Amino acid sequence: MSGLARGIDTAAHRGALASGTIGVVASGLDIFYPPENEPLQREMQVRGLVVSEQPPGTEPHARHFPARNRIIAGLSLGTLVVEAAPKSGSLITARLAGDYGREVMAVPGSPLDPRAQGCNQLIRDGATLIQSAADVAEALQPFGRNRVAAPADAFTPPESHDVGDRERGIVLGLLSPIPVALDEIIRQSSLAPAAVHLILLEAELAGRLDRHAGGRVSLR
Repeated sequence: MSGLARGIDTAAHRGALASGTIGVVASGLDIFYPPENEPLQREMQVRGLVVSEQPPGTEPHARHFPARNRIIAGLSLGTLVVEAAPKSGSLITARLAGDYGREVMAVPGSPLDPRAQGCNQLIRDGATLIQSAADVAEALQPFGRNRVAAPADAFTPPESHDVGDRERGIVLGLLSPIPVALDEIIRQSSLAPAAVHLILLEAELAGRLDRHAGGRVSLR
């Protein structure tokens, strides 16, 4: 499962087509982004699965990608980061996976390569170091053994929390270069926690937000 993006995502989906692969996109299912992946996405719609929470006709906007990343993290048993710069969106997906109790894995790289700095930091912070596919299988084995099916009546559709410019203005107006607790932002904004989290994810992906120990955030 991945986000049908250029590079690693595309290679992963192509390699898994025969056994089944899932793509989560940030646009409507009838929109192909990036355009060069249209043949792959069409093939996945037949041989695999393509998922989106956006209605048909929706173009991919920057605010949709953090929401897409949370779906990838939530649907997967684990998240493997192959290559990531220090402020990469892949690191947001990895952090979400950790928050959801999923396994976080990373492929190490040269400390001199900026594209490997994100992965190396994840490993330093406790992610599982991955050198081969066997390492991934070993890391996910406990999850596979302990999976249990939920009762058919136990599923409750998640509540939708659409956010607009008004909500973004409220949350961003509560931020400053001085770190503040996330719970305090939720309390002062009077918005749903899910909406606040989504707005902060958008800001983080845009490079405007820093996260600190103790669940605190600040404007960059």
